[in-house]
This record gives sequence, C-alpha cells and structure tokens, in this order.
Amino acid sequence: TLSCVIMWGTSIYEKREVKMKKMEKIEAYVSEHQIEAEELLLELGKIPAPSHQEEKRAEYVQQWLLSQGAEDVSIDDAKNVICRIGLEEYRDIVVFMAHTDIVFPDTEPLKMILEGRKLYAPGIGDDTANLVNLMMSAKYVIQNKPKLKLGFLIVANSCEEGLGNLDGCKEIISTYGNRVKAFYSFDGYLSQCTSIAVGSHRYKITVKTAGGHSWLNFGAPNAIEIISRLIQCLYQMRIPKEAKTTYNVGYIEGGTTVNTVAQEASMLFEFRSTSQKCLEMMEKQMTDIIQSHQGDFTITTELLGVRPGNGEIDQKKLEEYTQMSVQLIREFYDGELDTDAYSTDSNIPLSQGILANTIGTVVGAKAHTREEWVDLDSLPTGMKIVLRLMLHYTEEK
Repeated sequence: TLSCVIMWGTSIYEKREVKMKKMEKIEAYVSEHQIEAEELLLELGKIPAPSHQEEKRAEYVQQWLLSQGAEDVSIDDAKNVICRIGLEEYRDIVVFMAHTDIVFPDTEPLKMILEGRKLYAPGIGDDTANLVNLMMSAKYVIQNKPKLKLGFLIVANSCEEGLGNLDGCKEIISTYGNRVKAFYSFDGYLSQCTSIAVGSHRYKITVKTAGGHSWLNFGAPNAIEIISRLIQCLYQMRIPKEAKTTYNVGYIEGGTTVNTVAQEASMLFEFRSTSQKCLEMMEKQMTDIIQSHQGDFTITTELLGVRPGNGEIDQKKLEEYTQMSVQLIREFYDGELDTDAYSTDSNIPLSQGILANTIGTVVGAKAHTREEWVDLDSLPTGMKIVLRLMLHYTEEK
C-alpha cells in the first residue's frame, strides 16, 4: 500500500513538474516575442479585409507563416489560409482558427491610431489581434517542433462576419470534419469562452403588386400594406420553449411617394436560436405565414444567410471539454469568464457534433465600430492562452 501511495504521489509530482515546465517555456517565449507581436498587429491591422475580399490579408498571413518555417501553407478556394502540421502522420486533428475578415467594407489601407497603449482601428480586436496571437503561437509550434498528439490545422479563415455566413469555416469542416476531434476559434475579448452556438436564418422578403394612383386605383393591392400585415403575423410566431429563440424585422423599404399605391416593398427578417431544432421550427412557421398570404400580388423570399445552432452533441463531453479550456485559461487569466451563447465560427462544428470553443484573447471594446480599440498590454496574456491550448495537444516536456 505504501508503494502505491509513493507511486501515486510521484505521478502527481511529475505532472506538476511537467505543467510548470510548460508554463515556464510559454512565459519565456511570450516575453521574448511581445514586441514582435505588437509590430505584427500594427502591420496586419492596416490591411483591408471585407468578407469575401480577404485576398490581401490571406496572402500576407500565408507569406508570414512560410517565412517562419512552415512547410505546408496554402490558400483554398474559400480564401482560408491553412497551415498543416502532422496531417500525414495523424488521422485525427485539432483545429486552431481566427478569422481574417472585418465587418467594414473598406478596400483601402485601414486608419490606425495609437494613443498610449491603446490601438484604435476598424476590426483591430475583431478579429485582428486574436489572429496575431494565433500566428505567434503557431510560430512556436513551427520552429520548436514539439511532439504532437494529433495533427494541427492552423487556419486564418475568411467570411466570419455578417453575410460572410461563416463560409470559410464551413469549407474547413466540409473538407476535414470527419477528422476533427477538437476545434478552437479565437475571437472576441478576454473573458469569453463559449460552447453554445447562436444560430440564425436571415431573409429578404419582397412583395410586388401592379400598383397605381392613390385616387384612381384606390383599393388595389398595396405592397406596403401587405408587407405590414406580414410583419404583424410574423410577430405573432410561437417561440419554441426548448431553447432561447428570437426574431426580428430589422429593415423595411418600399413605395414611391405619398400618392401612389406601392408596387414594391421589402423587409429584412431574421430568427435566432441556440437550437438547430428550434431554427427549423421557426423556418416552418415563417413559410406557413407567407403561404397564407396569397392574392393578386407576389411574395418572394431570398435567403441571405444561415448560421446553424447547436446540433446533436454529447453535452457531457462538451461540458468537460469547455471546463478543460476554462482551466487552461485560468492559468494565465483570473478575471470573470463569460460562457454565454454567441454566434461565431464554432457554430459550424457544434452544429455537426464536434467539440468546439470560441475563446477571446485580448482586452478591448467597441467592436463593429470605427472607434474599436485593443490594449496592447493584453496581447501577451492572450498569446499565452493560445499557446497553452496548443501545447495541451503535444508531448512537450
């Protein structure tokens, strides 16, 4: 019995020693490369990257990774930059991802202002600074070549924002999904660690009529009136109780002037849920409402985007996976953690039963505004978190 206790105690000691050595290596690497990370952010943050137009950033990231010694880096048809490490040796892989696109349509170099340690620029936190932390952590793996436990797929992906519809991540999961055993998206601010996907369906609904003169053709079908009735009915939809679900008309337009019977009117409509099943229930209700409005006019629906919610997934395994992420984050960050639901690239793997977390790695604010900023002093903490997660999947001693 004493022998067993000694062996057990030695095992715990050895595990602690391995953990401390990992943390010492991480601390030393990040300290040595902090200035390099800041310079990379200042350079990368100026490169415009609207969704579907990420070519310039993608090319920059690809060349940077190759210059660090990466041997297998390519840009796929979806404009994802993919760095493959150990994929020939291992069938199972882990994905580490951060998106290149920003929410703004600018195609000229982005304006950047540095005030003290605050760096202001469009998209600088969402998601450029997180991408820098991913790139700098990838550099460690590329150059130090730790023994992997499974293959690494490091991705600077396209089309996360808005009507990019997560197309970049969809392409990755479509190509590698049956091999992916773990997935991490680095997005948002320090404190965020989510495993709950907010899915959404977005539509443009348009009504067209013959129209006419408000006096001479009084009583003729009016597109504005019809779409108003549609909105009223949509706002009476039954909300599923199985998971949080919402709906919204966010934009309407139509008509010509005060004395015309409107020929055309349209609205942008979305519904959201953390459950894929609830999204399907809302889809059916919307379709039924539109089909019930028939007359001497036409109603068309245009699907603008789909983001899936959580699919069939082992909740116990997902909770354990997320708690593991939380524990690793806690090694370097002791603030409050936000584990609420979000709409991120993790929606795609989560919808297909793949364990996934989206984790924020920087301090900042005002995402999706031109006043967005990040605190440069937060980059080291985020880099440590990303690198710690990577080294969890290695035999690094």
